[in-house]
Amino acid sequence: MTNERIEQYDKSNMRRLIAEFPDQISDAVRIGKSVKIPYTASDIDAIVITGLGGSAIGGDVLRSYLSKDLPTPLIVNRHYVLPEFVNARTLVIVSSYSGNTEETLAAHHDAIKRRAKVLCISSNGETSALATKHGQPLITLPKGYPPRAALGYSFFPSLIALTKMKLIASKEKEINETISLLKKKSKVYSSLTGSNRAMEIAKHLYTKLPIVYSSTDRFDVVNLRWRGQLAENAKVLAFGNVLPEMNHNELVGWKVLRRIMQDMAVIFLRDKGDHERVQIRMGITKEVVDQYASSVTEVQSEGTSLLARMFSLIYLGDWVSFYLSILNGVDPTPVKIIDYLKNELSKT
Repeated sequence: MTNERIEQYDKSNMRRLIAEFPDQISDAVRIGKSVKIPYTASDIDAIVITGLGGSAIGGDVLRSYLSKDLPTPLIVNRHYVLPEFVNARTLVIVSSYSGNTEETLAAHHDAIKRRAKVLCISSNGETSALATKHGQPLITLPKGYPPRAALGYSFFPSLIALTKMKLIASKEKEINETISLLKKKSKVYSSLTGSNRAMEIAKHLYTKLPIVYSSTDRFDVVNLRWRGQLAENAKVLAFGNVLPEMNHNELVGWKVLRRIMQDMAVIFLRDKGDHERVQIRMGITKEVVDQYASSVTEVQSEGTSLLARMFSLIYLGDWVSFYLSILNGVDPTPVKIIDYLKNELSKT
């Protein structure tokens, strides 16, 4: 891997966006703290985060991260309509980086119709216009990012907002640790010399079909993020599942398609907080799939707090997808097939 090869394919400088992600988190926290939120915990019975793609993944991280801290039910909605339970005591966080995602706009109108308490997160577009028109609090994000490269902006302002509403305790200590850890990792993962775990894993996945496994409770979203980034940045299909669920069905599928399985590379995402029985299951599962897959690799989270550990793996996955894009000889930024789909939809 050389700088010349990276420059040959990384025409829009995705490398810089990933390298500067720790600074994005700091800016996102600043933005979140600057916004006034008119709602309080006593006003809210449930939370729905509605969005798609890169704008929804922040909601998934929030759901997983707060699953044992947040007493208020929280779900992520990826559809044109909201769940039937949404009413005037539901907080609906409308997340659309571009502000023009058609499914999210439809859900936004649905939230208005149901008189839900709406909080908008966007850089521009119709989402921002609707928020202004209806007097809804708006977290305005900087423009110019691919949504998948703006995870810091889609996650941390929402986390700060929930803190302001007294729905959760302050996470400032955990946030500071996360920023500090990722700054160190940015230097390591962006270097083309010395030990670089991200590059090693990318080479491990090159010409293979990635299969990502993780625990279900906190790291299901990290698993999802890895697969999404591999698809959008490296332009490869990637599949995955979570434990213990896959032990009750998918594990049996590692049997018949031996020739195809020889082209699969398995990644286990592991964390010290994984349930003790899940940790045992992972060890046994690894032994099973290792008989069929081309290779099996384990990746351990780093950091002290859960937030830092989750983002340590998210950040590693982002870099893996970047280096794999360069190995594949493709520009990581354009998503032409998604642009084509949106254009065709606009004709109907």
